[in-house]
Amino acid sequence: MIKRFKKLIGRYRNLDQVYVVPYRSYGTYSHLYVKGRALDNEPLKIVKDQSVYRTIKNTYKQFDSFEIPDAEMELIVPDKINLRTITNDEGYFLFEKTLNENLSEHASDEGWVEFEVYFRNKVKPRTKMLNNPARGEFLVPQVDAEFGVISDIDDTIMHTGVTSFLKWRLLKNSLLTNAYKRIPLKDAPDFYKKLHLGNSGKNKNPMFYLSNSPWNMYEYLTLFLDYNEFPKGPILLRDLRTPFESTVKPEKPHKQKEIINILKTYPDLKFILIGDSGEHDASIYTEIAAQFSDRILAIYLRSVKHKKQMRRVQSLIDEFDTVPVLMVGDSDEAVEHARESGFII
Repeated sequence: MIKRFKKLIGRYRNLDQVYVVPYRSYGTYSHLYVKGRALDNEPLKIVKDQSVYRTIKNTYKQFDSFEIPDAEMELIVPDKINLRTITNDEGYFLFEKTLNENLSEHASDEGWVEFEVYFRNKVKPRTKMLNNPARGEFLVPQVDAEFGVISDIDDTIMHTGVTSFLKWRLLKNSLLTNAYKRIPLKDAPDFYKKLHLGNSGKNKNPMFYLSNSPWNMYEYLTLFLDYNEFPKGPILLRDLRTPFESTVKPEKPHKQKEIINILKTYPDLKFILIGDSGEHDASIYTEIAAQFSDRILAIYLRSVKHKKQMRRVQSLIDEFDTVPVLMVGDSDEAVEHARESGFII
């Protein structure tokens, strides 16, 4: 609280600690894209048996972030690539570059390229460097991938209550519930593992996870996905805009923009889209499928308990015949269709 007050009155000058968070991202054999953030914060300490007070404290810490602007950052892919950039006013850094190197040569069997990010600004002797370098990964899908999967997170693989009255269940689940205790939708991890394996059984199909949650939730959502053993994939969240935001508001919704970016990044790869019927996924997904009709294999929409939304979505998909769109009550229905379609074994 003292640090927050000093920052507000312009008296906050020195860093207490430096914590660099590189986000799981994606690229191609010749194009690198890595995003992350430099913060004057400590890592979240989320444990399985933490108290409600500790959970609330962690939630507060996620959003009470102290960004480090104008920091010089260096990215290194060992022995091959060395890039530099500067953080923006909100502490975000972005490395994006087309390279002569073949990045797939540095990838694991599933396509992950490991890298290191260094904070290069000079700091006071008492400043704690919590992870310098910070280690991260970005995905370069393998050439023998059969298809990709782009999935929403909220109410698609994680119960959030986004359609609840006044969003009260969403607030409770997102802000007051331990990540270890968040419950994935029934059989979702198993279905996603099957899609990752595909019909070849080689664990090659890339998985991408989308959410309208802000980047402040990145560590929380990463923990949820990893703990519940969803296949690893890039996690694409959004910047948290404030009423006083001076930047131009994006023309397209976050999910739509991210999906189109993925489709354009991998023009030779077809995709399965997975979302829910509660918010705007049906409209966004069908619009994308109409625009990229030869690229979308199927759309799976999880049914939510909201009669008005269900009627609206059902009327939308009843009139849409460009690609298969299924409203599914559970993973078993999606598994059955995916197997019949030859997507999975």
